[in-house]
Amino acid sequence: MTSGTLYRLSAFTTTPQGGNPAGVWVGEVLPEPETMQRIAAEVGFSETAFVAPTVGYDRTIRYYSPEAEVSFCGHATIATGVVLGENNGEGTYQLATSVGIVPVSVCQRDGNYEASLTSVEPRYTPAPSTLVNEALSALGWTQDDLDGSIPPARAYAGAWHLVLAVAKEQRLAELNYDFETLKALMLRDGLTTLQLVWRESATVFHSRNPFPVGGIVEDPATGAGAAALGGYLRGAELMTAPTTILIRQGEAMGRPSQLIVDIPVSGGIVVTGKAIRI
Repeated sequence: MTSGTLYRLSAFTTTPQGGNPAGVWVGEVLPEPETMQRIAAEVGFSETAFVAPTVGYDRTIRYYSPEAEVSFCGHATIATGVVLGENNGEGTYQLATSVGIVPVSVCQRDGNYEASLTSVEPRYTPAPSTLVNEALSALGWTQDDLDGSIPPARAYAGAWHLVLAVAKEQRLAELNYDFETLKALMLRDGLTTLQLVWRESATVFHSRNPFPVGGIVEDPATGAGAAALGGYLRGAELMTAPTTILIRQGEAMGRPSQLIVDIPVSGGIVVTGKAIRI
């Protein structure tokens, strides 16, 4: 069996009680897929990242939820960046994901390591009305709940997400969905999470992310979804780049998370956060 070291961290927070927990496994070579899947299930967090080798700035990384491999995971990438910083020092690590190279810049700030990932090139498509209607039905929402200024979209920055923006904060606060129905819909459409957002101001968003395809009811911090949202806002010209937005997530779950999203004029979206050992 391939040997490695397993770390447990919470990303997008500076306290173990906040953020999104992730496993980070580091070894000389990646385990077999079935072994990575078993480890991820045993860890039980929404994702575990597997990284090899143990030295150098060029690494290979794969991501597994308790139920399946995931093409890209932002919070586990931030957690990985912090582990690499703690073990190997500051710098920019080039992570070869299954969807492309994701640079992760790691530095120390205020006594904690901070990591900034740059996503692969984002893209989006308007969400088909049938997909939106089925998702709204599973959520127990209606078209009247949506914010017309941010139309529903399928957005990608390493993984696909359905972006649904609501007009009122209270609608986002009440999340009680049909797990199996939404899971089947998402599997059929190739979605990793739903990026459910409410825009508090021009630069502050609140987000909740159902993740039934990973066997998780809700993700407390979704870096891949944050990058996808940033790419969609820029691509659809709903925001003028360059700009920076803050996404607040996990608060309704008691695991507050803060995701800083830098949206450049072109290229990948930059998502920044800290992570702490748990």
